[in-house]
Amino acid sequence: MKVLVTGASGYLGGHLCKSLLRQRYSVRAFVRPTSNLSSLPSITDNAGLELAYGDVTDYPSLLHACSGCEIIFHAAALVEPWLPDPSKFFSVNVEGLKNVLKAFREIKTVEKIIYTSSFFALGSTPDGFIANETQVHDEKFFCTEYERSKVIADKIAMQAASDGLPIVILYPGVIYGSGKLTAGNVVAHLLIERFNWRLPGYIGDGNDKFSFSHVDDVVNGHIAAMREGRIGERYLLTGENASFKDVFNLAASITSTERPWFHIPFWTVEAYGLLSVFFARIMGKLPLLSPPTVCVLRHQWAFSCEKAKLELGYSPRSLKEGLEEMLPWLKSLGSIKY
Repeated sequence: MKVLVTGASGYLGGHLCKSLLRQRYSVRAFVRPTSNLSSLPSITDNAGLELAYGDVTDYPSLLHACSGCEIIFHAAALVEPWLPDPSKFFSVNVEGLKNVLKAFREIKTVEKIIYTSSFFALGSTPDGFIANETQVHDEKFFCTEYERSKVIADKIAMQAASDGLPIVILYPGVIYGSGKLTAGNVVAHLLIERFNWRLPGYIGDGNDKFSFSHVDDVVNGHIAAMREGRIGERYLLTGENASFKDVFNLAASITSTERPWFHIPFWTVEAYGLLSVFFARIMGKLPLLSPPTVCVLRHQWAFSCEKAKLELGYSPRSLKEGLEEMLPWLKSLGSIKY
């Protein structure tokens, strides 16, 4: 079986390609000509891997890449809390999905589309509430333009399902783990800042809630969705609901280092984010923290993955188990010391 993976050079896409190859699928990795391919295995060492160059915003190249494939994993996305040109979120995350669906209608070999959405597409959760796939974003407020773009794309995916297209929609949580230090691996970046004392305290009051998903578990969930996922269904591939305070405390316990001993007020972090955005516009380097990031941290994002457990056999590890794997990897890179 030949599968196409869009976003194959990304954090999740690279892990997905490796796992599919280990399970002896024939993989066509759709990558941009300028992509860093370090997350992908070597072509010479993997006969089942093929590279297809193009961009999800370039329909002819995408159509060519889809040709002859039976499964499409659409994992390509622009994942950033802030960009100087927010229109890019919509050209990649919205128009890219439209192009995939258009290609499906033209290519007759594709049997199933596995679309990687985001927990952001479902919206934030009230304090103490854990949401499932039935939650619908109220669209009254968006923390980031990325969130807005994923909400629009999610509506397009659900309409495609209603129209009878063989699509399965997946909603990972905050993906973390070893592999590649991309913008999507925000946990790794925050831990690097923490262990290098550039982030000396907890951000805010520590009452934020996120659903943390180890990248290998999310990959397993994608492959299970290909095999077992019901057409037109939505599955949350989330994990343990915890705060970034919990992340920092667990990291301190695992590494036998000191915990942060104070909280950095949100207004301080937001002021720092504004300065970071100002310098980002001058220097051309995207900031780690920006006002939209702080907005996300002010909200709760707690979700249940019980449906995926029941129907896909999804089995997420605990946050502690995931960090016990991730921290030695960061240490081996020389990114942190303990």
